[in-house]
Amino acid sequence: MDEVPPEVPPEVPPEVPAEVVEHYEQIDEARRITEGLGRLELLRTREIVRRHLPGAPQRILDVGGATGVHAQWLAADGHDVHVVDPVPAHVEQARGQSGSSGRVTAEVGDARDLPVRDASVDAALVLGPLYHLTDRSDRVGALAEARRVVRPGGVIFAAAISRFASLFDGLLRGFLFEPGFSEIVDRDLREGQHRNPSDRPEWFTTAYFHHPDELRGEADDAGLEVVEVVGVEGMAGWVPGLGSHLDSDEDSARILFSARATEAEPTLLGLSAHLIMVARTPM
Repeated sequence: MDEVPPEVPPEVPPEVPAEVVEHYEQIDEARRITEGLGRLELLRTREIVRRHLPGAPQRILDVGGATGVHAQWLAADGHDVHVVDPVPAHVEQARGQSGSSGRVTAEVGDARDLPVRDASVDAALVLGPLYHLTDRSDRVGALAEARRVVRPGGVIFAAAISRFASLFDGLLRGFLFEPGFSEIVDRDLREGQHRNPSDRPEWFTTAYFHHPDELRGEADDAGLEVVEVVGVEGMAGWVPGLGSHLDSDEDSARILFSARATEAEPTLLGLSAHLIMVARTPM
């Protein structure tokens, strides 16, 4: 019998910055949005996606889908989800989300060069890649790749971090009063370029923080038709102690209402830590 060659572990795409991969290897990305106030991001993302996504079953590509947190609830809704993520550890965890349904698959890949055929999926989630593509051409390229693989008239959901996220987070958690953090915030506000020379995980990693007005221009250049740009968490995302209220269905409904009530208000978009752009591919 021929000897079976050992399985070669997947490699990180070469253009992904090492510090970004190291950051996600240090934190538990799944727990970040499934515990405490972080659940608000998950609940609101789910709400926004569901109101635009056609009924199941749909073929969904989850680009930068990390450990498969979104793939899990999408599969439970009856959709078939393929996760593409640059972090091998994430891909292994995402594969474990399939369970008995077999509806979740995953592989290592780059948002700018997707290992997926043209027009082969009904929808795409791009809920992480734009965070870490610091050059505008790369962000437009990732959106154009999503357009390539989604069928005509299909929907694309793209998430961005708000230009003001570090400022508000620094005030909330006291980082703004620590040496070095003000310089990070100054650059964020001036250029949108977030850098963390100290490598403290709680100060995030190499990233780009969008001004709310920028997303539509990037989508236009990628050949997409924008449906809406909304704020995800609103003011609720910055209120200390609010996470425990998400344990109550009644309180959770009120918190979600507060985020929904201001989600499309242009003067308040930047208040949310995260933004979601909903777009469609041309027919």
